[in-house]
Formats: sequence, structure tokens, C-alpha cells
Amino acid sequence: MFSERIDRLTSSLIREILALTQKPEVISFAGGLPSQDAMPILDMADVPENLRQYGATEGEWELRVGLADHLAERGLRCKPEQILITTGSQQAIDLISKLYIDKDSPVALEAPSYLAAIQSFRLFGAKFEELPLQADGIDPGQMDHLFARARPRFAYLIPTFQNPSGVCYSEAVRAAIAEVIERHGVPLVEDDPYRDLMYESVDRIPVCSRLRKGAWMLLGTFSKTAVPGLRIGYMAVSEDVFPYLVRLKQCTDLHSNRIGQWWSARFLKSPEYAGHIEGLCDFYRERRDAMQAGLLRHFHEIAEWEVPHGGLFFWVRLKRVCDTRALLVKALERNVAFMPGEPFFANAANGCYMRLNFSHSTPERMEQGLTILADVIREHFAKVAEEPAVDFAM
Repeated sequence: MFSERIDRLTSSLIREILALTQKPEVISFAGGLPSQDAMPILDMADVPENLRQYGATEGEWELRVGLADHLAERGLRCKPEQILITTGSQQAIDLISKLYIDKDSPVALEAPSYLAAIQSFRLFGAKFEELPLQADGIDPGQMDHLFARARPRFAYLIPTFQNPSGVCYSEAVRAAIAEVIERHGVPLVEDDPYRDLMYESVDRIPVCSRLRKGAWMLLGTFSKTAVPGLRIGYMAVSEDVFPYLVRLKQCTDLHSNRIGQWWSARFLKSPEYAGHIEGLCDFYRERRDAMQAGLLRHFHEIAEWEVPHGGLFFWVRLKRVCDTRALLVKALERNVAFMPGEPFFANAANGCYMRLNFSHSTPERMEQGLTILADVIREHFAKVAEEPAVDFAM
């Protein structure tokens, strides 16, 4: 009755958890939800009348020009004609899946990686080739061997404030993997949703900007820095790939929300934009620091973690063997939610991880939720006290 790919269709654990956390009494560390208190005012006054009509598949020209200028400031030079507006960056991932993946197509990605990308790639039949993350990114030598052995259709990487780990690739790693990518001719998909949410100075120049040949795609979004409900994302794409993605989008949704694009273009070029980003970083830095303080108080004996320099998440490694999905059930019974680590691995997970979001809850609610979550974990550890400790070598 259905296509054979439906057998590979999985639900999104994040979306399922979010449905459970709509109750006001639930303290959620689960989704990557921006704080409503940090969002800009959604002023829809003076919307042009012509936006009621269908628009161009590529997106509104004014927004594409603004994004080309914005990306040039980041270090990536491209023409407005190379930018495709998408319905959130999740649609970009879907279009890339349709363009490159057949059943059993090898795809290289980090371990761990963004779970919704894994979900999309798996739906189209990808065979996953994982590159374990280290403190400064993936190992370029390991990538070189993987490319020679598996010849992946593309490499999907999140070099800046990686989701879920928070890792930010060093300048040396960025340069080295760019050289490997060019030498093997493997297309690069660089997902960059958290780049502007920086709390300490680190290298953030896109890997794509270092490529002089070959196919590349840089994914961005307004969902983390502006209004996620508008669902405005974008792709900057090498000229050889761009026409195919446009045609795929044509047969997907014709074009993205024109009014949302108009608002985003106006916001991006406004005098208030730079101040908004600076204020946003101050706001989230305070919440990151509040979570770090809470973790030190309640988790120092039961977990290990690194303080992220940007993004929205802590990636927490528990010190004893446990099923974090079972922990989630226990935590939800006490009105606390988090993301288990297992879905962030395309293949078998290595270790017991939790992803904790710090952007959505107030510091007061965060303290309450971390206290409860630590109690849930300790109660579980008490039941498995004879289990061996986990080796977290990455």
C-alpha cells in the first residue's frame, strides 16, 4: 500500500516530548526552544499587498541580497543567486536527502549528530558512516580514511556549537577537513543554526568558505535568533548544485512563506539587528551560566560535561551505565523533561548521554528541574550500584 521507505519512517522523539511538555507544570530541558522573552517583536504592520500572491521558489530577492551580505560578514562570499529560502532549515535537510540519497547510499556525519537530520537521511535509505567528535572537532585523518573507504554521497557536519555536543571545531581542524573534502571531492553539507549564539570568542568561519572547488551547501535559519514560528531558513549553495535544489523545492511546496520572508529581510537589515544579537547572547549566556552552576551543585558526582561556548545545549555524560530513555520516563513522572542521548547517534550509542537545553527555562525553574533530575538519576544509580563505570574516551 505504501512506499517501501515507509518501513524506515521513525517518529521524532523531540516532537513527542514537546507534546508532553505543554503543561505549565513541566520543566523542560528537552527541545531547542528559544526563550519567548528573547524574541523580537513580531511587527506585521505595513505588509505589502503583493505578498498575498504566489512568489518565486528561490525566495524573496530582498532577503536573498541581505543574506548574501550577512554571509560575507561571516566569511562566506556568495551571490544572492546562490541562496535558496527554505521553510526552516529542516526543509533544506529534506531537499538534500532527496537530491543525494538512494537506498544504502553512504553518508558521513558526526557521532553524535542532529537527530532530525538522522531521521531524514534514514527515511531515504542512508547507510551511516560516523565520525566521532573530539574536543576540537572530528579527526581529519579519520575522515580521510573514511572517504577513501566508503566514498560517501556527502558529509553532514555542524562545526559551530554542534548539536547536541556543543563542540566548536578549532581553526586547525576546519582547515584540515576542508583540504580532505576538496581532495576527495565529497560534497559538504554544513549546518550552521547556532553560529550567532556565541558566549566566548572562538573560530566560527564556515568550512564552506575554505573550499575552492566541489559542491557545498551551508544551512542557516532565523529560528534560533528571531521567530521560529515563521519557519524561515535558507541555504547558500555552490552554483553546480543550486538548480537541482530549486527544482526539488518547486515540487515540494512551491515557495516559502512570503510574509515571513518580508519580515525577516526587514529585521536583518534593520539598525536594531546587531543590538538584538548582542542582547540575545547576553541573555543566553546568563542562562548557560545558571545551568553550569546548577550542574556543579547537583551533578558533579554523577556526570561529566564541558561548558559550551555557544549554542543552546549541555551534553552530559553520566558516569554509570543506564538507559536514559527509562530515566526520561521517571523524570516525566516528576514533571521534568530532557533529551536522551541515544537518538543522536546514527548507529549504536557509545555511553550514557543526556542533552539539556538551557534557553527555555528561567534560572529559578532550571534549579528546580536540575534538583529533581539529579534525584531521579541517583535513585537509578542506587539500583545498579554493582554495574561497572563507563569509559568516556572520545
